[in-house]
Parts: sequence; C-alpha cells; structure tokens
Amino acid sequence: MTERKPAPATEPLRLVVADDNPVVRAGLTALLSTHADITVVAEATNGHEAHEAARRHRPDTILLDVRMPGMDGITALPHLVRIAPVLMLTYSAESETVREALRRGAVGYLVHGEFTTDELVEAVRDIKRGRPPRLTPTAAAAAAPSLAEANSQLSTPTGNSPELLSQVQPDVGQSSSYRSRFQLSRREAEIMDLIASGMNNQQIAAACFISEKTVKNHINRIFAKLHSTSRAEAAAKWLGTAPGSHPGRS
Repeated sequence: MTERKPAPATEPLRLVVADDNPVVRAGLTALLSTHADITVVAEATNGHEAHEAARRHRPDTILLDVRMPGMDGITALPHLVRIAPVLMLTYSAESETVREALRRGAVGYLVHGEFTTDELVEAVRDIKRGRPPRLTPTAAAAAAPSLAEANSQLSTPTGNSPELLSQVQPDVGQSSSYRSRFQLSRREAEIMDLIASGMNNQQIAAACFISEKTVKNHINRIFAKLHSTSRAEAAAKWLGTAPGSHPGRS
C-alpha cells in the first residue's frame, strides 16, 4: 500500500495594518490574529511606515487608514498598490476621499461601523482568493456616480464585487430607451441600473437616500414590469442579455 503524504499546510494570509490610532491598530491585530489562516506581520502608524513594512514583508494585503500623520493613506496608496492589494479600513467616509482612494488603486473601502468582524475577515480572505473587493454602504454610495465612467473605460468584465459590479456592466444613466420600453419611472430605472450593477438593497438605499423598505417596494414594481422573479433575470432583461432579448439602448 502506498502511503499518502499529508497535503502541505496552506500558508496564512500575511497582513500589514496601518493606522495611527494604537487602539484601533491593536484591536485589528488581535481580531485578525485569532484566525489560523491570517497573520499580521507588521503594524504601521503612517504611510511611510506602511511602505517600509510592505517592502520588507511583502504581505498579501495591506489594511490602510486614510488620516495619518506624516504621509496619509491617500498619498501612500500609489506606492503601496505596487507591492500588494490595499484595502482601505477607515472612519473617513467623505465621497471624494472614497472616489480618490478607488482611483488610486484601492481594491475596496470599508468604513468603520458599517461592517461586522466576520465581514472584515471575509473581505481579507476574498482578496487572497482573487474574489471581488467590497465596499461598505457609504463607500458604495460615494462610488455609484462614478460607475458609468469607470465601466465605459473597461473593455472586459472586471469581476468586481457582487455588491458593486456585475460581470456584465450596465450603462448607468443611459437607460431612457429602456425606461420607455419597460414603462419604468425615472426612479425605478435608476434603481434598476443599480441592481444591474450588482448593488444590494442596503447599498441602493444609501445611494438613493431612501429606506430599504422603499427600495424593496420599488423592486417589487420593477419585477412586475419586467416580468421577472429574480434580480438576475431582471438584470439580464435590462441589459439585453436574456435569451431572445433585443437591447433597446443606442
């Protein structure tokens, strides 16, 4: 009988945590280190230290705050993304800050208070798995106006987060012909664009400044008008990718 060799243990995910608040930094390190597949290899208090730590340790992911002394996170981003994927983890929720971070290469943007510890751990794991990045609701709302511009510059599907983008990118803001075809109101068309872009109800509510209950009511009416029973089916019809469909956008 041939003896099977045990499979090699998977190397843990190696992280650099950059935040000038020692309580936040220690809390993140303690939290993440409780998972056997994650290890924090270095901590940093500003962008300079984060860059030095990233060069030294070559981590799988960098968790980066925005406001830090010396060199802040936004300034450090272009240098850090050349070394490892950067996930913004911050209290800074200003729309322009979110958009600038994404423009400079951040793979995701998590605002403190808008995610659970489990969601943070999964976001870190998803980066290593090659899965799409994540945006918390405030960040998603800030990024939503830029989706159409960003999508128009992409020639292939990006595989971005199910919470943000789908594999077939919608032409956000160019849905007047489909509004007419499906008899959707302007608000319903706006929400259908966001559904097709992959946003969940919470993110749509944040982007449109309405309650989740109102979003659900709109979705029920949209599904009825599109004769659809699921988000995927509605998105396929809206984008013109459903079998037998004929896109109405020009």
